Amino acid sequence: MIYWAPFLHFYQPPTQLHAILKKVCNESYRPLLKMLLRHPHAKITINMCAVLTEMLNDHGESDIIADITELAKKNQVEFVDSAKYHAILPLIPSKEMHRQIELNQKTNSYFFKDVYKARGFFPPEMCYSTELGKLLSTLGYDWVLISGVSCVEKWPLDCVYNVNFGKLKINTFYRDDILSNRISFYDIDSTGFIKNLIDLSEDKDDIYVITAMDAETFGHHIQNWEKLFLADVYELISGVAKFDNLKQRTDLAESHKEIFESGLENQVQVVTISELLDKFPSKPSKPPRPSSWSTTKEEILKGNFYPLWQGVDNDIHNLQWEHIKICFDLVDAAEELKDESEETERFFNIARGLLDRAIHSCQFWWANKDRMWDVNMINKGLSLQEEVVLNAYKAIKASDVDEETLRQFYHEVIAARDASNKIRDQLFLS
Repeated sequence: MIYWAPFLHFYQPPTQLHAILKKVCNESYRPLLKMLLRHPHAKITINMCAVLTEMLNDHGESDIIADITELAKKNQVEFVDSAKYHAILPLIPSKEMHRQIELNQKTNSYFFKDVYKARGFFPPEMCYSTELGKLLSTLGYDWVLISGVSCVEKWPLDCVYNVNFGKLKINTFYRDDILSNRISFYDIDSTGFIKNLIDLSEDKDDIYVITAMDAETFGHHIQNWEKLFLADVYELISGVAKFDNLKQRTDLAESHKEIFESGLENQVQVVTISELLDKFPSKPSKPPRPSSWSTTKEEILKGNFYPLWQGVDNDIHNLQWEHIKICFDLVDAAEELKDESEETERFFNIARGLLDRAIHSCQFWWANKDRMWDVNMINKGLSLQEEVVLNAYKAIKASDVDEETLRQFYHEVIAARDASNKIRDQLFLS
């Protein structure tokens, strides 16, 4: 038997415009979820970053939350955890990683109630590091999903690798990067996909394959792809389409007939990722390579593990992370120095809440001049960071800190201003 575990990642940045959010909901999320509801045999594992869950509620799109909840109650959807504001976890301090994960779990549990039970974890952009793996093991997650390029062992078709961290361990599931990218870039149809799964099985009795991509691929990036690909695959696997298509349709593609008449669809079963833990043995593995789902092997060899978010030769990335480090330093100081006064508490709480949002990944992803470039997305992220600096410094100033220490913190404010000015110079000159 071939077990296929599809995974979808739902996310929109905290700076997203209402009109764009609405467009994505109408083009992708609603049609996708309605398709799943129409196919009760369909299963899928999903991550919804809690910033999006919150935005759907705040922007009048709560029917999407309701549909996902219904699918989870029917055991068609398995939830996994992530970072609430889609921060690149290996690039931020450990306590900030932990905070992003806790915020995600708390927010999604509030909206999805008892059906939100996450055994697994999806790091944003599949950015993985050993430090992150260790943290996830201490937090009690059963597994983490990462890019296939991270795998250092023989490709796991019939086993699940696990990584040990002393007395703790975590199972590592790997995305089939080739198949996933072919789906994401409209390079394979439903029958071609199933045939590819059959080819992968070779002479093995049981194998599994995990595909993973953005949920927005279906309907938003590729129009009607949730019908033309996903629904078609679900129907081929279940055999639901057999009678309707073969008996009632005369325009059925020859490739579909081949699938039906050969019985190949009976060799594939759709499952959630956690179900694979009960079907395949677990084996110890060397630690996965640090990487992302956009990292190549060549980039890994050069130590450029997260090129779209901290490129080794990207000057703007260097300035962005210089600015964010100052944000971390000032917020940490504000927390340590805050007293019982209303003013320090108010400014600190504003700074702390803004910092959670200000480390979202999109500002870095759009700061790649040779690949993706959007001055407004970069500027929106920078503006959030500048508000963090302002409020954190105001919290420090309102505390009982001495003048010399306050002067030192103001030097950090000046350094932050210098970094932000250099970033904006590049935005104006680009």
